[in-house]
Amino acid sequence: MTLRYSLLDLAPIPEGGTAADALANAADLARHAEGLGYHRFWLAEHHNMPGIASAATAVVIGHVAAATKTIRVGAGGIMLPNHAPLQVAEAFGTLATLFPGRIDLGLGRAPGTDMATARALRRHMQASDDFPQDVVELMGYFADAAPDARVRAIPGEGTGVPVWILGSSLYGAQLAAYLGLPYAFASHFAPAMLDEAVEVYRRTFRPSAALDAPYFMLAVGVAAAETDAEAELLRSSQVLAFARLRMGRPGKLPRPTADLSEISDGMRREIEAALSCAAVGSPATVKAALAGLIARYRPDEVMLTGAFHDPAARKHSFAIAADVLR
Repeated sequence: MTLRYSLLDLAPIPEGGTAADALANAADLARHAEGLGYHRFWLAEHHNMPGIASAATAVVIGHVAAATKTIRVGAGGIMLPNHAPLQVAEAFGTLATLFPGRIDLGLGRAPGTDMATARALRRHMQASDDFPQDVVELMGYFADAAPDARVRAIPGEGTGVPVWILGSSLYGAQLAAYLGLPYAFASHFAPAMLDEAVEVYRRTFRPSAALDAPYFMLAVGVAAAETDAEAELLRSSQVLAFARLRMGRPGKLPRPTADLSEISDGMRREIEAALSCAAVGSPATVKAALAGLIARYRPDEVMLTGAFHDPAARKHSFAIAADVLR
């Protein structure tokens, strides 16, 4: 089977720009990705982040799907603990009704924000972990409803929206395997348990109505440009944003800079480890890095992501990556 390649976008808000700019850039990038042969375009739920415009993820998915024609559009992901499963089913059932055969739903267990914001989202914090039960409940709403069902998702029932499990630990790998669902690992920012999670997922996978064999998606950070030096400079925006987030100073996506002196040596090592599942450099460098990752992990699909301050540079980066993967 030909390796599929897809794209994850957080709708970054650049310094000097607005959320409106970010949302327009997301739609423009999705059209660009569609023309380059990308299979999916996913957006992720984050809250209380000055530099990310995809908080109302289902709304942004509708915006992107309306701006494109064929590419699959979805969530990578929806943070299910923030929502009632029925509400998610109704939102994504509506999307699937408006854009049939094009909507995906990736589910995560993390809050996607700080704890104060999580409390504001959920109003109360449960001590128990209901994630597995919530996933099963949500999937049930997408199935054909029983005649005597007291609670139904309308729109939603019968749409069969494909559900993915997202994760960065063994928990998600085990749950995806147990439920027989496709699994996407957040290796683009948390690769520490990648090797073990992939092995556990493949070894313990149980066939289901959704999937008869494991289907693994590898997330990879990409920064591609004409030269290695140019790519590293463009990537500095993401490195700086990541550092400021870890230092408790989140903000808009910075302009690229060669001066990263505000990041301590220790923090720099942490960031390089977190962002190490990446392909950064010229076309030849990116090709070699992607080939190495694909050979090592044998993914069924690769999801690329990367935040550049300049939307045109970001589009060029993903064009280089698509050319390499083709």
